[in-house]
Amino acid sequence: MYGQITKFRADIGIGVIVGEDGRKYRFAKAELVNRDGRLVGQGVDFLVDARRPRQIIVMSGSPWAAFGGIVDRAANDRE
Repeated sequence: MYGQITKFRADIGIGVIVGEDGRKYRFAKAELVNRDGRLVGQGVDFLVDARRPRQIIVMSGSPWAAFGGIVDRAANDRE
């Protein structure tokens, strides 16, 4: 699902995404696949599992910026 981050509190690591369905989803920073500097206002793609967003990908910058961290984590998983 696509959406937009409307709120994020870095001090507690919690934010809110408004999905394309109009619903608000609370998320934890740990669910971000790729962390970018400023999160509020960024478009995201995410999965919804039990009404909670999971595997949130920030859709800004180049594809390498979006998915480069995935490659690093996959390489670490193989070690």
